[in-house]
Amino acid sequence: MPAEVAVRGISPHLLSPGSCVLPGRVGQGLHAIPAHDGSRRRPGENLDFYCNKLGLREIRRTDGQRGRFTLVFLAAPADEARARADQAPLLELTWNWDENAYDGGRKFGHLAFRVDNIYAACQRLMDRDVVINRPPRDGRMAFVRSPDGISIELLQKGDALPPTEPWASMGNTGSW
Repeated sequence: MPAEVAVRGISPHLLSPGSCVLPGRVGQGLHAIPAHDGSRRRPGENLDFYCNKLGLREIRRTDGQRGRFTLVFLAAPADEARARADQAPLLELTWNWDENAYDGGRKFGHLAFRVDNIYAACQRLMDRDVVINRPPRDGRMAFVRSPDGISIELLQKGDALPPTEPWASMGNTGSW
């Protein structure tokens, strides 16, 4: 089942430590900031990535039987109450049941999240078997990819952290 991603008014609200529903989620300390969208093909893998690894929460889900699609709306934990009340800020995942694939032209830009500590966020993701494609050598920016190859940028909140090993000497892995 292919899917598209659309960002709807994601705001820069701090996700407080321990705010995720399931213990051990990576979302502690993430902020969502506006970026753009892309395509997704594996709903289970993508929900695992966005919810269990990045720490977003599923707010609601709609199945369009007639149009043959499923919409899943996610929000940062600190934005959950507002997302439920105002239907924003939300990340929308759309699975079109009958479309087999999207070509590369259907992927636009990337998603970005601001984090309290870029090194800790990257370590939590690595501990959950997420490849850090562009390590935070500069203490400011890193990139990972979703299961369908959507580029996810992690940005240090505020000033860059001082360069720290092993990150400072770590090379890129794949493309980002």
